[in-house]
Amino acid sequence: MSGGLDVLALNEEDVTKMLAATTHLGAENVNFQMETYVYKRRADGTHVINLRRTWEKLVLAARAVVAIENPADVFVISSRPFGQRAVLKFAAHTGATPIAGRFTPGAFTNQIQAAFREPRLLIVLDPAQDHQPN
Repeated sequence: MSGGLDVLALNEEDVTKMLAATTHLGAENVNFQMETYVYKRRADGTHVINLRRTWEKLVLAARAVVAIENPADVFVISSRPFGQRAVLKFAAHTGATPIAGRFTPGAFTNQIQAAFREPRLLIVLDPAQDHQPN
């Protein structure tokens, strides 16, 4: 990583933890936008993700989160059951505001609504599932 701090550089311990969590394993199908992040394809058809590129994106995301002055202005959303635990843990560790489960439509746009909120940063775990329909 050019121009960054040494503490943010990818080290062996980080790689070991990401391998243990199987962060490097993708799906059999790859979107064309994800092709630049694929290291190679295994014999069984599973794509192997480039951990160096993954680390660079994690550091970029961390810098975006840290740039927000008030951690409560960072909202983390997941309506799917597999992501709700991650949302709650992330919020507990960072001070972000979790929205796990059903999201009330209009909570970010309808100022008359009692549950109106204005996030500075919105982190969505599954954009395909957690979008607001037109």
